[in-house]
Amino acid sequence: MLRVSYSELFDTLLRALLKLGLEHERAIRCAKLFADTDRDGVYTHGLSRFPRFVTMIQNGRIDIHAAPELLKSSGPLERWDGRIGPGNLNAYQCMERAIVLSRQYGIGCVALANTNHWMRGGSYGWQAADADVIGICWTNTLPNLPPWGASDPRVGNNPLVIAVPRAKGHVVLDMAMSQFSYGALASYRLRGEMLPVDGGFDADGKLTRDPGAIETSNRSLPIGFWKGSGLALMLDLVAAILADGKATHEIPAIPEHENGQSQVFLALNPAALSDAASEASPGVRIADLVIEYFQLPPNSTGERVRYPGEQVLKTRKENLADGVPVDPSILQQLQSM
Repeated sequence: MLRVSYSELFDTLLRALLKLGLEHERAIRCAKLFADTDRDGVYTHGLSRFPRFVTMIQNGRIDIHAAPELLKSSGPLERWDGRIGPGNLNAYQCMERAIVLSRQYGIGCVALANTNHWMRGGSYGWQAADADVIGICWTNTLPNLPPWGASDPRVGNNPLVIAVPRAKGHVVLDMAMSQFSYGALASYRLRGEMLPVDGGFDADGKLTRDPGAIETSNRSLPIGFWKGSGLALMLDLVAAILADGKATHEIPAIPEHENGQSQVFLALNPAALSDAASEASPGVRIADLVIEYFQLPPNSTGERVRYPGEQVLKTRKENLADGVPVDPSILQQLQSM
């Protein structure tokens, strides 16, 4: 891996997006979302996803000029049409709208239909936490996860994000319903590494740590076995119903054609329930106490248990100081644009 400064990565992405035809302000936001993903160490969903993003623009699956449109609203609940615009821009705008609604109602819920892959789902959890609200969001995907007891993919790995703001470091859980995302499987395979734990089934139906075998069989292992399979189904149902959009079985199963996803963005504003005379929300104190208890005592090696999002903050600091690791071949493709 080659290390480049964050500013160089951002500028290169911005120039490529402008070349593709994105309007300047939208290109800035899109470039930042891609660059921030690699800055934070989520290398499977940043620069490495950019070639597919370009392919989907070229094959018409992404309309770079489309922006989300409000269809219906009922108080803090809204339904939007993504109009097949860039998935990360659609997701950012809808979480921003949910945050605005939470300032007014204490809660905001935006359901989004007809959108594209949102890239790194955690981006919108950090977005909510940075705005001092609790953020919950999820998306359905193409069918890439067999239901428990079946051998063919019929549910999506439907990433779920839950974020809680905290001055000492936001707590952000970003997880797919599969033990490993397909981006993570590809990353392990390209590094020539086996998975640390069983991640799916091979062609013979045996549990395996071989990422390539799981990609070939398309039989990833659900988190919690039948529990993850059931949760994936429920996330798909709620997103498709609230958005009045596509469910997993209606989304094209070819990654380069995957679009039309349904997504949900929730913002919960604890300050709406706080005493106006208090200087800080009780949630701040509660979050600190929970994390303090979670991390004590140290484990057998003398290290603290990490909370979700802690490693992101550490990686972010390192990559801003030392440069962001990138795949030289993908960076070269980007620069050639």
